[in-house]
Amino acid sequence: MSGPAVSEARETSGATTGLLLSYVRRQGGDDAVAEVLRRADVPFTAAELELSSHWTSYDTRIKLFTAATEVLGDPQTMFRVGREALGLGLTPALVLLIRAMGSPRQVYRQLPRAVAKFSTTSTMRVLGSGATHATLSYQLHEGYRHSRLDCEYAQGLIGMVPTVFGLPQAQLVHVECESDGHPVCVYHLTWERRRRLGGRRRTDDDVPELLALREQLRILQSAAADLVASEDVETVLQRIIEKAAEAVLAPGWVLAVADPAGGPALVHGAGLPQHQVDSLAATLLAGADPGPNVVAVDVASARRVHGRLATVYRPGDGGLQHERQMLAAYAGYAAAALDLLMALENSRQEADRAGTLLTLAHELAGATDAGDVCTVVVEALPRVVGCDSAAVMLWDPAEGCLRTAAHVDPVEEHQLIMYGTALRAEDVPELVGMLTDREPRFLRPESSSPVLEQLLTALEVTDVVAVPVVAGRTFLGVATASWPAGRAPDVLAGDVLHRLRGVGDQAATALQRARLLETVRHQATHDALTGLPNRVLFLERLGEALATTPADQHVGVLFCDLDRFKAVNDSLGHAAGDELLRQVAARLRAAIRPGDMVGRLSGDEFAVLLPVLTRPEDADRVVARVLGCFDEPFRLEGAGVAVGTSVGVAVHGGGSGNADALLRASDADMYRHKKRTPFPSRLASSPRDPEGGHES
Repeated sequence: MSGPAVSEARETSGATTGLLLSYVRRQGGDDAVAEVLRRADVPFTAAELELSSHWTSYDTRIKLFTAATEVLGDPQTMFRVGREALGLGLTPALVLLIRAMGSPRQVYRQLPRAVAKFSTTSTMRVLGSGATHATLSYQLHEGYRHSRLDCEYAQGLIGMVPTVFGLPQAQLVHVECESDGHPVCVYHLTWERRRRLGGRRRTDDDVPELLALREQLRILQSAAADLVASEDVETVLQRIIEKAAEAVLAPGWVLAVADPAGGPALVHGAGLPQHQVDSLAATLLAGADPGPNVVAVDVASARRVHGRLATVYRPGDGGLQHERQMLAAYAGYAAAALDLLMALENSRQEADRAGTLLTLAHELAGATDAGDVCTVVVEALPRVVGCDSAAVMLWDPAEGCLRTAAHVDPVEEHQLIMYGTALRAEDVPELVGMLTDREPRFLRPESSSPVLEQLLTALEVTDVVAVPVVAGRTFLGVATASWPAGRAPDVLAGDVLHRLRGVGDQAATALQRARLLETVRHQATHDALTGLPNRVLFLERLGEALATTPADQHVGVLFCDLDRFKAVNDSLGHAAGDELLRQVAARLRAAIRPGDMVGRLSGDEFAVLLPVLTRPEDADRVVARVLGCFDEPFRLEGAGVAVGTSVGVAVHGGGSGNADALLRASDADMYRHKKRTPFPSRLASSPRDPEGGHES
């Protein structure tokens, strides 16, 4: 519920405090107004106190009355404020309502209801009335201390009524006052009979009505301009109440309209406890009768009904004649402003989405791997689709499951859940269906399979749209857009699905391209036969290790050259030679430590990178394991073939070094080792394999 920055009881209308400050300013200028506020020590500015929509407490009212009387030095100050209300800027809407009643007698009959527009702490009753006289009682409610200044203000205001019709002030006799111990204040009024005029010519007594009409038009124009200039729904809703309160004085207000974004209804209230605001808003939106003490009008334009605006009075009170029409005029301006705001918001959203799609296309073009593609997509989806959270899950055909590649959600715990969950086809029928027909799915927890229901409940989402990401006939994964309760658009199968599918198509193309790039990059840096890093990648990783190794650590390189590899090719053929290289690569991978790397440099030359060595001699243990790889014969063409290797070692101390130089040093050490321990020149093999094969 919206309200002023300083919260206090809404017991005195801003129409009263505005009249008071207007009178003080006329008598003593802005300095006098400032002094009144200083002496009264109230937590409001003059601008706030002059707003018709700003209500204050009874205590604040009496403090201001007292301070004004002291500052101006006139004991009749409050009586004069009431008596001169018409000239001080009495609310134009109230002037027009008084004029519409036709005569002072009709006004005095309705005065008890009008008093409720200025104060909620007193009750006025009509004890008797005639064509030119009336007797009224005015009683302060229990729990409040009567103030003679408040009584004098009421006398002046009551006596002012005939002036609205161009008549002299009413004569008022007041001999019974609560301040003197009487149970109620009693006022006896008499006034002149209104002259009946022939024809329709304007006279001096029409001047108040003309001025009020002119001011009313100005306020309506100001309200229209102000509302149209608003840039967000919340501001418009607050200003609707503020502007309407200038037209119709009431102690309580409720405004309930549909959320343009499709979420829960937007409700603003003033002067009422929150539970009453919520209850009345539900009644208004349901189109039900809010009760006799509520005046409600539709906030509607030619295009749509946005909601309802209501003034709320005390039980037994209600709006004055013609106030519904005035309230409806403001509601019409409010509806037009909401129409315009929604149109502007839709335009902004379309422009933002178009810009987002262009940005998405640009960023996807620059994404070089699948992870980057998925991150770009999920970051764009909330702006393109209007969802609260989004995800891209990639299909793992080997495991038969979907795994989250990227996810955005305002709740961090939800992201942990998504990244820690794999959806297996055997457990999720919805996934099996999507794999089969490649069609989107609209998911809700209550209608989903158990595994999916558990996930959606944990993520606190009630509506999910999932579209397959497909490249040609290949199922790559799923893109999802999700909303929590009450946030999803009314229709998900229209524009939302169209946009999500469009993003999914872009994602499929980008993923396909990223995978192709990954394949090309892998081919450029890896040996096609063994899958090991090639010379280019090996030197790159060696250079990185040399650049990052601390001064107290070492980097080692083992250079391995197969002995008699040419004999294998010559005797068994190149296919057997290729198979030998693959088996050697597999054995070397199994022999090295975690963090080490094996590479195939060329032909039968392999190298091992040892990026972290505490001592140079630690490389010897790895050398021993590498040599041990060749203890057992290799199975080639159904026969066991003994193949050896010569290993060279080069170790560089901490600090920067040259990768090429270190690799050449290990190569040179390998040749020295080969000369010291030559391998037998004849190719050795085991007997013929019983399942087929031959001896070499």
